[in-house]
Amino acid sequence: MRVVEDVRRLDSAPPGVVLTIGSFDGVHLGHQRILEQVRNHARKRDGSAVVLTMRPHPREFFSPSHAPNLLTSDAKKLALLEEAGMDAVFFLPFNAETAGMTREEFVEHILVGRCRIEHLIVGHDFRFGRDAEGDYHFLASAAPRHGFEVTEAEPVLIEGERVSSTLIREQILQGDLDKAAQLLGRRYSVLGEVVSGRRIGQTIGYPTANIQPYHSAVPAQGVYAAEARLNGRTHTAAVNIGIAPTIRHDEAAIEAFLLDFDRNIQGEEIEIVFHHRLRPERKFPNREALVQQIGHDVEAIRAYFAAQSRPSG
Repeated sequence: MRVVEDVRRLDSAPPGVVLTIGSFDGVHLGHQRILEQVRNHARKRDGSAVVLTMRPHPREFFSPSHAPNLLTSDAKKLALLEEAGMDAVFFLPFNAETAGMTREEFVEHILVGRCRIEHLIVGHDFRFGRDAEGDYHFLASAAPRHGFEVTEAEPVLIEGERVSSTLIREQILQGDLDKAAQLLGRRYSVLGEVVSGRRIGQTIGYPTANIQPYHSAVPAQGVYAAEARLNGRTHTAAVNIGIAPTIRHDEAAIEAFLLDFDRNIQGEEIEIVFHHRLRPERKFPNREALVQQIGHDVEAIRAYFAAQSRPSG
């Protein structure tokens, strides 16, 4: 998959561009429906399925103090877009210049001038241009003048709710991972780097990998059954998110204990795939009680994954 870091510097677009535009944070089921349409239309005309996405997220630019908790890092987003069959991803740096473009300028300079679109597919609530003045109806009126087609995709509804990144963020922050997985079409994961910690886990027999996430949507505090993906291999893990009140951590952290694993992985990239929330985080009267509870948690996680691997029926 071709990745263009700044579409404004794109010299040659791929042939027969069928394009969609958006942040695509999470690449959830709603996004996947649009991507499927892009892919199908591109294949019909022997063209190229392309995504144009903004960086940073527009809400990060306009309201940095109220920026959304992002569901995916750029690396994860690109991997998911490639998995969805996209031929190319064009990034548009979102800054004062691009935010100030009129809807006409955006169509003429970006969509037609750089991307050379033949067909544009957008979500039902897509807005663009200065003061969000552009929408599907404007695109439909501009398309004949510029020689491209435009399609508006219908939203995806699950149990009467529209699938959206905002709704998924709410479920994750509340710890409802089953609902989040239903909306994403896969289990939610956090990608990050293993960083140096206080090494307290080693002193109680449960050494943990302390994870610095690349993105900001982290599940609610608690203990989770999870999988850790590391160097192409998957390991069962017990994950604690929180402040570890029994041993007085000063700030929230993501700590993963990889079962039946014994290797120093500091500095390596890791992905934590969340399966099930065992319990909320709580304070224990002493370290002995904490160690005993961790032992129970680990056994519960082993039992959880053993049950998952058994054939149903």
